[in-house]
Amino acid sequence: MAKELAHIYGENEDEAELAGLIHDVAKEFTRGEIEDYAKAHKIKIDEVEQKQIALMHAKLGASIAKIRYRANIEIQKAVLFHTTGNRNMNTFAKIIYLADKIEENREYEGVEELRKLAKEDLNEAILVVIESTLQKSIRTKRLIHPDTVDLRNYLLSQENTTIQK
Repeated sequence: MAKELAHIYGENEDEAELAGLIHDVAKEFTRGEIEDYAKAHKIKIDEVEQKQIALMHAKLGASIAKIRYRANIEIQKAVLFHTTGNRNMNTFAKIIYLADKIEENREYEGVEELRKLAKEDLNEAILVVIESTLQKSIRTKRLIHPDTVDLRNYLLSQENTTIQK
């Protein structure tokens, strides 16, 4: 999916494929492994990540992408931002963020429509993903990472879109 979106949006397809393959390299780390790696590599764990340690796999993944795979900075940032999003995402990082949410093994209500939208409007597709993430987080009483909220607000302000009452 990353390679396909890269093709559509004029980004480097090989780099997108690599980022798509390595973005979850730290996803199966245990809490202890995450904490040990973060300490050894001086990676900060924020308050939300401390409570929801699985979010840390993106930060660790970016570090591993740099050290183990010698990935360039664009791939590192895309891996770093693929979980929570970030207002500083460029098109390449947006592609990796969305590809993670809509890859072919994902099956959930609305994923087919989201796949179509992702091929037409990256920002709008990201807003749909964020809405879904926020709703699920609220339903399950999970913390919402500030980067996700900040990204949503940034995209809405860029599009001059207002929230309906």
